[in-house]
Amino acid sequence: MSDEDLSIPPEGFILQQGRGAFTTHNGPYYHRPTLDGAAQAFHARQRHCNGVGLIHGGMLAAFLDGLLAAAAGRAAQTTPVTVHLSIDYLDMGRSGDWVVGEARVTRLTRDLAFVEGRASVGARDLARATGVFKLMRRRPT
Repeated sequence: MSDEDLSIPPEGFILQQGRGAFTTHNGPYYHRPTLDGAAQAFHARQRHCNGVGLIHGGMLAAFLDGLLAAAAGRAAQTTPVTVHLSIDYLDMGRSGDWVVGEARVTRLTRDLAFVEGRASVGARDLARATGVFKLMRRRPT
């Protein structure tokens, strides 16, 4: 199988459309509808890995940032912008792994969303993250 071949996504996940240029370049990403929060996944390829064959920490950071932002945006029904992101790397993933992330809002104010989430391969957590997101509001005209 070549690096660009895709395997079948985890059950319930569908290809996500309409992402920005940076995220589209790093993807493709998949999402699963949830009652609250967000669930996303990606199939790790060689281009997502570092020189020793492990999923690059920067790739996991970008994935978690988007995942947590999706949960914030869904809860607030507006566009979130990252103010703070904290990540604990817990285990290693490799090319060929399906990385699945889930996130939920823990606190929502008028201007900020506080979110937590995890990225996993099977039962192994690769990373956990917390984030704070500024909730963008339209300026009155």
